[in-house]
Amino acid sequence: MLFLNPLLLWGLLAAAIPIAIHLINKRRHKTIQWAAMQFLLKATRESRGKKKLRHILILTCRALAVAALAFAAARPVVSGLIGWGGGSIDTVVLLLDRSASMETKPGDGLAPRRQIVIEKVRDAMKTLGATRLVLIDSASGKPQEIPSPDVLAEIAATAPTDSAADLPALLARAAEFLAETTGRSEVWLASDLQTSNWHPEDERWAAARASLAALPQKPAVRVLSLTGPSAPNTAIRILGSRRSGDEMLFDLEILRAADTRGTTTLPLTTNLNGTRTTENLTLPGQSLRFQKRVTLPGGSETGSGWLSIPADGNSRDNSTFFAYGPARPVKSVVVAPAGEAADYLALAAAPPGFGNQATQRVDPATAASLATGDLAAILWAAPLPTGPAQETVSRFLTSGGHVIFLPPVTSSDDSFLDLKWSNPTEAPAGKFFILKDWNHSDGPLRDASDGTPIPAERLKAVRRQIPLGDATALARWEGGEPFIARRILEQGTAWFLGSLPDYTWSNLGDADVLLPTVQRVIAAGADRFDASFLTTVGSETAQPLAGETRARLDDYGTQNPANAAYESGIYRLGERLLAVNRPAQEDNPEILSREQLDQALDGTRYTLLDQAGQADDPSLSRDVWRAFLIAVLFFLISEAILCLPKKSHPQALPAKAAA
Repeated sequence: MLFLNPLLLWGLLAAAIPIAIHLINKRRHKTIQWAAMQFLLKATRESRGKKKLRHILILTCRALAVAALAFAAARPVVSGLIGWGGGSIDTVVLLLDRSASMETKPGDGLAPRRQIVIEKVRDAMKTLGATRLVLIDSASGKPQEIPSPDVLAEIAATAPTDSAADLPALLARAAEFLAETTGRSEVWLASDLQTSNWHPEDERWAAARASLAALPQKPAVRVLSLTGPSAPNTAIRILGSRRSGDEMLFDLEILRAADTRGTTTLPLTTNLNGTRTTENLTLPGQSLRFQKRVTLPGGSETGSGWLSIPADGNSRDNSTFFAYGPARPVKSVVVAPAGEAADYLALAAAPPGFGNQATQRVDPATAASLATGDLAAILWAAPLPTGPAQETVSRFLTSGGHVIFLPPVTSSDDSFLDLKWSNPTEAPAGKFFILKDWNHSDGPLRDASDGTPIPAERLKAVRRQIPLGDATALARWEGGEPFIARRILEQGTAWFLGSLPDYTWSNLGDADVLLPTVQRVIAAGADRFDASFLTTVGSETAQPLAGETRARLDDYGTQNPANAAYESGIYRLGERLLAVNRPAQEDNPEILSREQLDQALDGTRYTLLDQAGQADDPSLSRDVWRAFLIAVLFFLISEAILCLPKKSHPQALPAKAAA
């Protein structure tokens, strides 16, 4: 409870006046013993206890009436957000989560959570009178003083965005701002508690809490939680896109709410350079991953567009954008000595009929001079690179390239990225090394987009070398040894395969495993060329460089220049064409648990106000002085009733007297 006029609480001292008057009046009467009075005292002794109780009740009602009047004059405010405390609040710092997930509507589907919290904060601030309001939003991260709560919903800093939020950074920014602010302050943190935006395990929480604790006057922390049931929602996003000749290939994912059941049909609209087409998709469950091909107009060098689904519980995740540039061949290099293994690798890298793919074999001795600027992948079947060759391959990986390393045939102590090969081993006579386990959802042996698995169980080897070191195993032999291991280096990926496509080693050359593995790795390496057209909101690549200006090209969504840096869409930044999409983490529905919230805000003694599903109640606080005036009236009426004289009843005469 907060009092807007706390000085008037001194009026509570007036509640002692009726008690003082009572005590003074008792001292005015002196008791004198009178013999005849003893008979009257004896007659009234039985009713003395009831009279004393009534006098105490009358005195209590008078004192409570005065106290309630003092409370009413101090204008108390009751709120779950504005906690108990004496004195007025000088400054409220509002940390507003403007992430894309905050545009999800509650179960009533009327207004997004961001709009609901703005209305609640606006109404709460009105009850606080002249309290200063400072906004720090998750998109810009900059403090902004709000002149009046009435304009809170109208300014650009509270508008919807497609960005993510960084809550530990917001709390640290609030502590930094309050270090230069005097008076009593509070931090109001409004969020839907999406785990991916809170980063509960992040070490920055400890630093932010320490900064708050170090302030001369520690602020109260109020968390306004906007969780609870949501309106039905479906999201679409591009997992990857690349140009292949006169086609765009999209890896798409459609996600539905976790409580969604059954099969549904959904229209998918494709907008390509202003031309729209619509098709129906069947969603068998909560998620669907699939590949879509879009034919480009003849002679199209560059272009852009988006894919969208109908509006629902969150309008910010119903579209995903793309852009493309001139077609370019997909090149790869096989670094291996001449032989059967090199031939099979070259065939898998550029199969007949794949006109846009090309490869060549390079002798390991000349690998250091490789020109890797236009390569998608390197297939390395030789001893691990050392010296200048190692530097060339490392630069290729850090720039986004992919490299497949295969056994060098002989024993070697050479290492790369702290990984090396074991000595070659042979299977017992008449037996094979069998591939038993592999990842069906990640890596080059993942299932196809339609769910068809790769027949990796057909792989049999008589010789193998095991990749040793810290890497992620995505496929294993029967004994648990890794067959495919992955090591990520900045933007690129190194892959290690534990056998050779040589029939003195294995049947890897049969293409059941080798072809999909090589083609998927090459496609991932080629994505780095198309990735220059694709980025996410808030990333460095989405920001204009020196001398560049931002121009929005699509007609989808809003056209607010102040929020252009925080919205998805098609943009031209100088000579660059960019498709900007919301971060993938915004499609993660996981909500922060109370234990995780306690961990993040440990020591702040925060107050949690859960507004889940309360879109019909736009207030965060209530001015309750009227209730105290009603209490004054109640106590005065009660005192008046207790003061009424007791109704007398005529005593019955004795029987003889009546006769």
